[in-house]
Amino acid sequence: MEQMLEQVKIFATNAHHGQVRKFADEPFVSHPIRVMQTCSNYTADLSILSAALLHDVIEDTAITRREIYDFLSGLMPAHLAQRTVHLVEQLTDVYIKSKFPHWNRRKRKKAEIQRLSGISADAQTIKYADIIDNCAAIIHHDQEFADRFLGECRDLLKKINQGNSVLYMRAKEVVHGGISELKLMQQKMD
Repeated sequence: MEQMLEQVKIFATNAHHGQVRKFADEPFVSHPIRVMQTCSNYTADLSILSAALLHDVIEDTAITRREIYDFLSGLMPAHLAQRTVHLVEQLTDVYIKSKFPHWNRRKRKKAEIQRLSGISADAQTIKYADIIDNCAAIIHHDQEFADRFLGECRDLLKKINQGNSVLYMRAKEVVHGGISELKLMQQKMD
């Protein structure tokens, strides 16, 4: 399994080549690697861990669903490749600005939260790890956006509570802790 995950990590690294994290001075692929590492503390499921590594590929690169499947089917049994791709698709934002330019962020995020409320428990587990990692640095880099983002995460977690229960509680703690920290920082500035 470790060798397969290493191959998936290389695929994700190549897919995200040249991309940099918005709120951290690091290669973008560092984020999905941490998401996978967080998930690995709660599961050894190859499809979940592979999807964690690939969760932003369709959304943020030119790589297609078919290309991911073709790669994975050469690496793992077809049913695991299909399951992994399905998890990645569930985690790929649908209500994005380029497809819904006439909608404001609030409307897009509300629709996305509704869509995410119907994803599988396994995809929700990956989303918890994604939220945890995304919340880690945002407060110290853009407090105004952090306020909005943390509120969106809080609202999303109210709707997606079927994944790993321990990781779910950890995600809630990170989001609520971030909201509290942000309020303290704002009070000190006033």
